[in-house]
Amino acid sequence: MRRIRSLWDDLRSSLWFIPTLILTGAVVLAVVLIDVDVLNDRSRLTERWPRLFGAGAEGSRGLLEAIAGSMITVAGVTFSITIVTLALASTQYTSRILRNLMRDRANQTVLGVFVGIFAYCLVVLRTIRGGDEGVFVPALAVLVALLLAFVAVVFLIFFIHHIAASIQATSIISAAAAETFQAIDRLYPADEGQAPGEPGGDGPMGAPPVQQWRRIPARKSGYIQRLDTDALFTLACEQETVVRMERAIGDFVMEASPLASVGGERADDTIIRTVNAACTVGSHRTVHQDAGYGIRQIVDIALKALSPGINDTTTAINCIDYLGAILARLATRSIERPFRSDGSRLRLITRGPTFPGFLAESFDQIRQNAEGNVAVLAHVLEVLKLIGAQTTDGKRRQALSRQADLVAEMAQRSIPAVHDRATIQAMRDNLGDLPG
Repeated sequence: MRRIRSLWDDLRSSLWFIPTLILTGAVVLAVVLIDVDVLNDRSRLTERWPRLFGAGAEGSRGLLEAIAGSMITVAGVTFSITIVTLALASTQYTSRILRNLMRDRANQTVLGVFVGIFAYCLVVLRTIRGGDEGVFVPALAVLVALLLAFVAVVFLIFFIHHIAASIQATSIISAAAAETFQAIDRLYPADEGQAPGEPGGDGPMGAPPVQQWRRIPARKSGYIQRLDTDALFTLACEQETVVRMERAIGDFVMEASPLASVGGERADDTIIRTVNAACTVGSHRTVHQDAGYGIRQIVDIALKALSPGINDTTTAINCIDYLGAILARLATRSIERPFRSDGSRLRLITRGPTFPGFLAESFDQIRQNAEGNVAVLAHVLEVLKLIGAQTTDGKRRQALSRQADLVAEMAQRSIPAVHDRATIQAMRDNLGDLPG
């Protein structure tokens, strides 16, 4: 299932998968309609609806040639616009959002419709005969081609609107945030609340009773995209040992470097193979099991907006708003669950994110790059206050308070105007220990 999910994500991120499906469906539709025309008496259709089915061989050929030519032209223009949009988004925002834009079902569907109609017309055009060859005009298939041409016009108008809307900063940020929300709800369900025995989800279970660890080397370099903890747990139970992950999801692992450790005196080929098979390693991070990567994308957009060459404070504030919404949801969830036992003995130790880690990932670099920017620093304090209202956990509130102190310190150090410094400090003082 893990491999199937990985393959599905790769297919979704490609520009060819959905267009290929639509093209195949269009060819099948053309063949079916041609067969229907062969089985039915065309003269009856012509007599009953002459304006719909009365076109001759030459007229039908001309119509299909015109539609096919226009469709392949429009498909080329659509593809060119898509490439220009990807290039613009990469330079204006960050290259890490390109996979989100490539995964856009609307763009893939529009491209598939144009290519599919082109293929449909070619298949139908090939079957038209006239003159000495004997007359055969698949009237129903030709009529459907005309209807598909009108459908293509609607899709073209929709594509222009969609591409203009999707390139806006708020659309890109909200799309990245929506994917992150889905990952949070999947990884940290709301109905679980706080983990038993872990106040706020942060409390450790204690050190595992293992005296010796054997390292499991990684078999390839790349980012850990997925981790099959069930497979690792089953392995630990079968081998009567403890498996400890040395790298977390989203971390980069180098070939032959430690990927995991196994308690005991040996780690045979079966264990090495099973541990490596449980980890999906790829050339890039994904959000499916790595909510931190969704945060990373939004932070990168904010950093680009704060760069001297762009200096777009409004976009940076939009990013801070969505980061606050993500952290507010995380503040109510149990995140830190590194230990797993079979009831009596510890079997699996994983490395995962923490709420303070998510908080630092969200605001540290933004704060460092917002030197002297009163609006951004003040907005970070406002968002921290809203996040603090979502949790009563002491460690998480302490992390929020520490982040607020760092923001106030940056303001005192980098803002030249006394009035602005006093405003930021007053906002920090009003936060106190953050509201509960």
